Amino acid sequence: MERVTMADVAKEAGVSKSTVSQFLNKRFEYMGEDTRKRIQEAIALLGYQPNYVARSLKQKRTSMIGIIVANIMHRFSTEVSHAIEEYCYGEDIQAIVCNADDDPAKEKKYIEMLMAKQVDGLIIFPTAQNIELYDHMIKAGYPVVFMDRKAGDLNLPRIVADNIGSAYEAVKHFIENGHERISIVTQELTISPRRERLQGYKDCLNEHGIVLHEDFIIHEPIEHIQEKLEKMFSLNAPPTAVLAGNDRVFLELLKFMKKKQFMAPRDFSLIVFDNIPFADVATPAVSTISQPAAEMGKKAAELLLKQIQKEAVEPKEYEYPCELVVRETSGKL
Repeated sequence: MERVTMADVAKEAGVSKSTVSQFLNKRFEYMGEDTRKRIQEAIALLGYQPNYVARSLKQKRTSMIGIIVANIMHRFSTEVSHAIEEYCYGEDIQAIVCNADDDPAKEKKYIEMLMAKQVDGLIIFPTAQNIELYDHMIKAGYPVVFMDRKAGDLNLPRIVADNIGSAYEAVKHFIENGHERISIVTQELTISPRRERLQGYKDCLNEHGIVLHEDFIIHEPIEHIQEKLEKMFSLNAPPTAVLAGNDRVFLELLKFMKKKQFMAPRDFSLIVFDNIPFADVATPAVSTISQPAAEMGKKAAELLLKQIQKEAVEPKEYEYPCELVVRETSGKL
């Protein structure tokens, strides 16, 4: 089947090839509504498909970006990726999402693969284990934005949540409701958000004169959390409040609670650090620390596109406040 060309569209619409090119590139400043309509009708009639390979060679851009998510299982990651994709779609740019599974080797392979495919830039939830590769991209002037996590002292824009302050506020809420035996449960401390949430927890206890019990701190791989919860709640004086470090930890906590027939806030108060779907309609409704995922994703996309378009972008940390949403699970002692 013979390929329909831009010249065919121009002939059908009664305009020049350059006018069709301007239409395809959305440069409508000096184009009348009637001309736009004729070109659109000609494209539909002939079934014209732009030659994106040729356009990429001419513009030296592929109009594609990559999103490398550390772990797609996290609700926050999904919401951020959706916001990035939605913003890029509005700018006529395709987003390719890759899931690194918190595996540095897999992350490295995806970075190299996407760069080989000549995507215009990358938004990465970094494992923080490929510092040399990150640094190489920055020095080469490749457009990159880090999302959610910090990795070394690198000179690039980073979109992060206020993890320390938000964890502090959650623990403060527990204290104001009469709790002193407060636990924090996270996965292993391999990435900055988990370390910062633990820091916020410790800072709040210290500033309120509450003794820090190491037995109330769990930071383990997800597969070991159940056994650590079992040990912690077997103590003579177990915690009366728990801050779950993210949504995956919350699921492990739910499994434990079901097995033990525990319920929050009857057996202990609970706040979850993450965007939990249907938290407000659960029984009881779950108290959460909500991160502004959509705003963070949009900002990352904006910063990446500015870099791609050779606009100046300040290589700094863009920190977003979170919201403590108090519901039924974080009741008084």
